[in-house]
Amino acid sequence: MTDGYGRKIEYLRMSVTDGCNLRCRYCMPPDGMAECPCRTAMSADEFVEIARAAAGLGMKKLRITGGEPLVRSDIIPLVRALGAIDGIEDMSLTTNATLLAPCAEELYNAGIRRINISLDTLVPEKYERITRGGRLADALCGIHAALDAGMSPVKLNTVLIGGFNDDEIESLAELTLRYPVQLRFIELMPIGNTGDFPATAYLPDSVVLERLPQLAPVPSEKHTVARLFRLPDAKGEVGLISPLSNHFCAECNRLRLTADGCLKPCLHSAEELPVRGLHGEELKRAILTAASHKPEKHGALSATERSEAQRSMYRIGG
Repeated sequence: MTDGYGRKIEYLRMSVTDGCNLRCRYCMPPDGMAECPCRTAMSADEFVEIARAAAGLGMKKLRITGGEPLVRSDIIPLVRALGAIDGIEDMSLTTNATLLAPCAEELYNAGIRRINISLDTLVPEKYERITRGGRLADALCGIHAALDAGMSPVKLNTVLIGGFNDDEIESLAELTLRYPVQLRFIELMPIGNTGDFPATAYLPDSVVLERLPQLAPVPSEKHTVARLFRLPDAKGEVGLISPLSNHFCAECNRLRLTADGCLKPCLHSAEELPVRGLHGEELKRAILTAASHKPEKHGALSATERSEAQRSMYRIGG
């Protein structure tokens, strides 16, 4: 399956819920889902049917996201069912990890081998502030549980925010000296609930290279969104993801499925194609249409140029 620009589309990011146990300031409003229409997430059977149709069209890679996917009571059987689909070769999960410790081994046994974990600070008080009530200790327990379960790679996603965590660039990167993790600094995106961040919050990822001149580039996987680097003698890697300063649209090979059953050809586009309730060949045609509607690139993004997406991140999927 290819789009109109010759990109091979083989990666589906599937948001299985809009719900989350945290309220991160760049992702969700203070009162949670108050801004959402009264829609419900699809059932496990609906997700599996769509994923099976996508795999039949050449989708090989599946990422389960949210919201926070671990708030679903049926997440383990859902993961197991998705992993059993013919054609799915790589299945991963994105989580804030605060609910991960009790179920990390079970998730691994169900098919999750790769995991992305949000970690914006190593200071408990700052973690509580950015998440509006979360406990850093819970997230750290989840990270250790993922490593103990054998998940690899474990990727730690840090949204780089000027005036909040830019003073922790060195200490966050130093996690790669102690653990075999990939610490990825991600530029803050002007999407959804980021309107109260000042212009100074939007830092280019080049500040990481300025603070850590000892970083050496290492080869990256094809279609990865991160440029990878390594500190001397590190067990892990440092990644830079730059949707503002150096977008990676030419390498984009993904579609996004929202929890309420809409396919988004591009994260930063307003276009959505409803697929909930479609079956068989009609469902496959809708997936092919979504792929054909992928734009060559998204519009400009900056502190003053906001994403055209009509949803906040928790309603799209990280």
